Amino acid sequence: MEANTDDAYRSGYVALAGRPNVGKSTLLNALIGEHLSIVSAKAQTTRERVSGILTARSYQILFIDAPGLIEPRYALQEAMRLAANNAIAEADVIVVMIDGTRPETMPDDETLDSLRARSAPTLVAINKSDLIESRTQARLSEAVDRLGWPALLISATAGEGLDALVERIVPLLPESPPLFPEEGTATQPLRFFAEEFVRESCMDLLRDEVPYSVMCRVDEFREERDPVFIGIIIYVERESQKGIVIGRGGSAIKKIGQTSRRKIEELIGRRVYLELRVKVLAGWRRRPARLRQLGFQLPANARGANKGNNRPRVG
Repeated sequence: MEANTDDAYRSGYVALAGRPNVGKSTLLNALIGEHLSIVSAKAQTTRERVSGILTARSYQILFIDAPGLIEPRYALQEAMRLAANNAIAEADVIVVMIDGTRPETMPDDETLDSLRARSAPTLVAINKSDLIESRTQARLSEAVDRLGWPALLISATAGEGLDALVERIVPLLPESPPLFPEEGTATQPLRFFAEEFVRESCMDLLRDEVPYSVMCRVDEFREERDPVFIGIIIYVERESQKGIVIGRGGSAIKKIGQTSRRKIEELIGRRVYLELRVKVLAGWRRRPARLRQLGFQLPANARGANKGNNRPRVG
């Protein structure tokens, strides 16, 4: 994806913003060429920002996949909205994503006001271009035109329009040398991706409300071993959920472990010994103190939140 035609090297941050389930994580993975951000058919999968680095001869882009922009109803969603807002505030360029098959994924008025208050250049990426019906496309085009930002049709799954999107982004970036090592593809440590891959497996393999009540944190990580030893605690909110995650005779957690281990090994190119344990952290999604214990940041006005939101992660 070589897009810069002038002599200046350009580097910067690009926030992928939009409602849940519009394809932000799929787009990040497609642009970087790595499975970095977890993908699920279930809504609100992304809880913490994931960053991917795209480096070419004349530019470097740090794409930020942030949680979907939603109106928070409880503490975890407040933390997710804060993460999304922070990503937008830090961005040199903002890409607002819309699911072209669902016009209702257009940003709401409050989100539009906050985006327009930013001075960062903004583009609109209309995802699933290969699936948009002609009637929907006409209605969507009219709505997008009213936003007043340049729009591009893309398909994150099919890889269509991604080069054109990068070509539009690069000239908008500031002139700067690379911000990160050129061989890197992500800014988070391996332990973060190990946690996320286990949670992704839970999202895929567990049913009903249980996946939304799961949070994963590394308890032990020994990269000097062969195989690499990774111990992860799967937190749930209720004792009944613990039994579901474990499964009859340990069948569910065994499947979660096998699926997750393959993903981690593919990412790092080494053998992994993955040890999973399940613990109950009662009502963690709605209790600010529990969320801080898990390492989430909360807005200063969140119910029960204290100033100074940086907290060490469990483990």
